[in-house]
Amino acid sequence: MDVIIRIIQVILALSILVVIHEFGHFVFARLFKIRVEKFYLFFPPAIFKYKPKNSDTEWGIGSIPLGGFCKISGMIDESMDKETMAQEPQPWEYRTKPAWQRLLVISGGVLFNFIFAMILYSAILYTWGEEYLKNDDAKYGIQTNSLSAEMGFRDGDRILAFDDMVPDNFAELQIDLVRSQAKTATVLRHGDTIVLELDQDYIPAILNTPGMFMLATPVAVAQVPDTSINASAGLMAGDRFVKVADTDIHSFSGLQSALAKHKGEITPIEFRRGEELITQHLHIDENGKIEVILQNDISDFHITQKEYTIFSAIPAGVTKAFSTIGDYIKELGLIFSPKTEAYKSVGSFIAIGSIFPTAWNWEAFWNIVALLSVMLAVINLLPIPALDGGHIVFTLYEMITGRKPSDKFMEYAQMAGMIFLLLIMFLAFGNDILRLFR
Repeated sequence: MDVIIRIIQVILALSILVVIHEFGHFVFARLFKIRVEKFYLFFPPAIFKYKPKNSDTEWGIGSIPLGGFCKISGMIDESMDKETMAQEPQPWEYRTKPAWQRLLVISGGVLFNFIFAMILYSAILYTWGEEYLKNDDAKYGIQTNSLSAEMGFRDGDRILAFDDMVPDNFAELQIDLVRSQAKTATVLRHGDTIVLELDQDYIPAILNTPGMFMLATPVAVAQVPDTSINASAGLMAGDRFVKVADTDIHSFSGLQSALAKHKGEITPIEFRRGEELITQHLHIDENGKIEVILQNDISDFHITQKEYTIFSAIPAGVTKAFSTIGDYIKELGLIFSPKTEAYKSVGSFIAIGSIFPTAWNWEAFWNIVALLSVMLAVINLLPIPALDGGHIVFTLYEMITGRKPSDKFMEYAQMAGMIFLLLIMFLAFGNDILRLFR
């Protein structure tokens, strides 16, 4: 059932985005009286098609749910309609219009995706607001995994900056580290400010190792079973671990490691009970256990919550859309840098499906759709002939030089671009298949 819910979300999200994108092309084409022959969601063969009377456009739904298209008369696109292009140009065709009009037509899809993302982010902020933990409010710092520990981070470190970038959202620390490709990290450790040198060779591992910076939370006693070896030690629910012998405790993993060092011993362990510090000598069994039930205590964390009116949500949504654009451009830069091995993270529809929740959640769904809208727009701006960006480059070249590329050149360029995109698609599917067997 979880898989079905994800499949439905992927198809619905991509359908919405494709329609928005292609409608952008359609609107500008009709604005300049260019004929649109077909407007399809999904690819042929068609399972539904309809052509209204006195209309030049056939509307339809294809049977292959991998995108959609808007076929504009007189334009060399993925249809590779050489027969039409060989005929005498007509006044209603794309190729007979001024370059500035063609530029707006080809840019319409990207423009509509950007605008759609701004509208979505504004609506999300107005409806649900924002809720997140500020990095400054992560008062007990981070809990490391093996990778972050190897890089020099320690449990309890409070991350102050990556190079000159000061992170705001604790949940995005690892993403911030990757995007900035920081060479240093400034951390607060036991009251001292320390600068860590970060080896760039770790970037591939950072991209593929989630959980580098988990939230360190106080570990507290939840319950002491009557059968525990420490049943009579005087522990109370809510007692927070502070130290095991001389080792400060910042996280559950830190507690486990500290207890493991004193297997089979009776060890002084310091707790905080309200405002009072107490020390109890506890038995630690041969497995490094004290036989009490533990819990993470997050009661004193301040979660930042923001609510928006319709008037404050709009500028905030626009700002968020632009910041998302900037962040995604940085991520694309990583993909095109071989040393980062970020190309191994490129995914297809399988990877897209994995980011959707397994239970339906409208807030999460629309946030993902907004992100995908930005991604679709930015990718389409890449100067690849089969994408909008390639057509934009050729049109700008024409506007600057006054020389229009020949139809034959455009056909070859389109074919080369489509081959390149097919190779990218094979890479994406290949990466997804490899991840399934890891």
